[in-house]
Amino acid sequence: MFKRSHPRPLHRRAIGAVWPEMGWRRATQYTLIRIGRLPGSGSAIAGGFAWGAAMSFTPFIGLHIAMAVFAAWITRCSIVAAVIGTVVGNPWTFPFIWIWLYKAGVAMGFGQSGVSAETMDFSGLFGEVTAAALKGDWAFILDTAGPILMPMLVASIPTLTIVWVIFFLLLKPMIGRYKSAAAARRSRRLSMQLEAVRQE
Repeated sequence: MFKRSHPRPLHRRAIGAVWPEMGWRRATQYTLIRIGRLPGSGSAIAGGFAWGAAMSFTPFIGLHIAMAVFAAWITRCSIVAAVIGTVVGNPWTFPFIWIWLYKAGVAMGFGQSGVSAETMDFSGLFGEVTAAALKGDWAFILDTAGPILMPMLVASIPTLTIVWVIFFLLLKPMIGRYKSAAAARRSRRLSMQLEAVRQE
């Protein structure tokens, strides 16, 4: 479904991940249509997408898809929708998400107050954490990255809960209307085909 006959070159796909060729408005419409055509109930699809969006609001960079898929599987939601939902976390939104998580965590009593989240190099930190994890350098993760990751982790729990509820409540009726309209169109086409057969 919606596959290209000629795959785009790697560099075009990389650019498209940052700025969609069709523009953000059309990209959003395309995503909504793609979600609406997924098999399953409106609740299952909306819940799956909501899990993908919610997991984007965690500091576990690189694990969002796996976490979203697992959560969707546990709750019997659409796994495909969960994967699509992770697009909420992207190079444009991540900086704002990370700043929010750190500030919210500090406000909840974790981390160091007075530290400017806007000047933090979160991307560099997550890269160093990944490298440290691959090397088994847990001391770096606990001592150096821990004071930054801990408030983000704590704040991500209420944040992802709120994000899940918002996306679920927004998407469920939209998907329901799309599927009802699609079913009505199929019914009209079938009626027209049957009427044509009777007239022959």
